[in-house]
Amino acid sequence: MFRELILTVADNPLVSSTVKRYGLQMGAGRFVAGEHLTDAVAVARQLQQEGIGVTLDHLGEGVRDAASAEGACQSYLDLLEALDHEHLPGNVSVKLTMMGLAVDSTLGFHNTRRVVERATAMQGPDGPTGFVRIDMEDTPYTSDTIAVYRRLADEWSPDRVGLVLQAYLYRTRDDLAALSDRPRRLRFVKGAYQEPAERAYPSKADVDANYVRLVEQAVEAGHHVAVATHDEVILRDLLQYFRRIRLPRDRYEFQMLYGIKLSVLRELARAGHATRVYVPYGEDWYAYFSRRLAERPANILFFGRALFRR
Repeated sequence: MFRELILTVADNPLVSSTVKRYGLQMGAGRFVAGEHLTDAVAVARQLQQEGIGVTLDHLGEGVRDAASAEGACQSYLDLLEALDHEHLPGNVSVKLTMMGLAVDSTLGFHNTRRVVERATAMQGPDGPTGFVRIDMEDTPYTSDTIAVYRRLADEWSPDRVGLVLQAYLYRTRDDLAALSDRPRRLRFVKGAYQEPAERAYPSKADVDANYVRLVEQAVEAGHHVAVATHDEVILRDLLQYFRRIRLPRDRYEFQMLYGIKLSVLRELARAGHATRVYVPYGEDWYAYFSRRLAERPANILFFGRALFRR
């Protein structure tokens, strides 16, 4: 109910125009690295110096014409070029609707393939450094996203292409079982889109329980798991599970969103666990920011305090 309310308010034209105009200066900048590529590269460099990995996301989704999809694809090629020039690992996250999936499935696949091809060409002193994580969006695109991911992972190897799965969807357990025909790199999130009760668990407790089940199911199937959550109860439970089964540390990593509980992630990094921050940037940041507010009441309070101070 809280998520639906916030997302409905965020769609109001007056609210959206006001926040888009002033939001980055009034608190939204906590969750978004900035509007420009140079902002994202600077954040990536700083986190790498702390021993924390990054995955960069050029924000945008749902383009409706081929020219916009081409522009989005080129923005990722430019991002990877900049990371290569700075000798930073080329780990990026991509939304397929930004690549043109909603315009034409072939176009979406072709543009995403160009990004994967560029990323996989990146080499460091210890071997390949490029990796593309395909984000999961709302349910009209779930099946197509999995299909595109399969084609790319089969072509370029699951070590170079990963996928996000959402714990709040009923179907995810079956999707995970179908993807367990070979070891893969899977990122688990709770899910932040507005979905009907017939598709997604309406209760937070049910989502949390399913999240833990999915990670355990993935570990048992031999996948590399990215635990992407700020929920410290879930983090504690999964850490205990990893220790109990003596899971090698190269089989998992902990991930968090830029601007949220980074102190917890730093503690995990100091304890020797692999960690990564999801760093978004770009002019089209409003939809992403709205979903962050809808996820946690604490984010609303933070933004409200920043507005009041201004």
